[in-house]
Amino acid sequence: MPAFTLYGSRGSTNTDRVRLTLAEGGFTDYEFVLLNLQKTEQKSQDNLSRHPFGKVPVITFPSGFTLYESRAICKYLARKYSFPLLPPDSAVEAAALFDQAQSVEMHYFAEPAGKIAFEKFAKQFMGLPPDDGVVSQALRSVDMFLDVAERLLQQREYMAGKEFAVVDIFYIPLIQRLFACGYGDFIRSRKAVSAWWDRCVNRPAIRKMLAEDREVAAAAATAPRV
Repeated sequence: MPAFTLYGSRGSTNTDRVRLTLAEGGFTDYEFVLLNLQKTEQKSQDNLSRHPFGKVPVITFPSGFTLYESRAICKYLARKYSFPLLPPDSAVEAAALFDQAQSVEMHYFAEPAGKIAFEKFAKQFMGLPPDDGVVSQALRSVDMFLDVAERLLQQREYMAGKEFAVVDIFYIPLIQRLFACGYGDFIRSRKAVSAWWDRCVNRPAIRKMLAEDREVAAAAATAPRV
């Protein structure tokens, strides 16, 4: 029996945070149950019993323990399975800097970047046009954030300090979306941010998972529809 079940969708930025954390931790003893978001399977009664807001990801354990919200899941798994992705609780200042970095990621980056991903990426699959006003405003916010990140990353290797941490993983799926939406220059035009990005995505486990996902996506795109 696997240690737990992960309910999610390959390509969901929230699910991918968890999958990247597991990949970096080298943990494979889990079952990945795919939900089709286009068919709104995340809104099914079964999934609502796991996630009251009808979203993904969710993890469930044979004991009955259930957890949703991607960042909470990532941190829980890192603690439970001792992935070297979190500062020890005894390192009070390092833990505080981690919490600070996580708050920055959520409020100054993920909020506007998520709007861009929805307008320019998700809406394509919904057959809806993007709201250019929303995109323009969100791009300004991302641009301002990256200006600050550029200064910070000139002084440290990673978002929370000297060591790669799960908070760096939190950025990866949405930055991938920025590249997919044609905004990769926002990253590449900033030397320190670009170097940090390369350090993150060229980690062997992360590079391997991202490459495998690209292969799966390419195969799905070329498969005949029945």
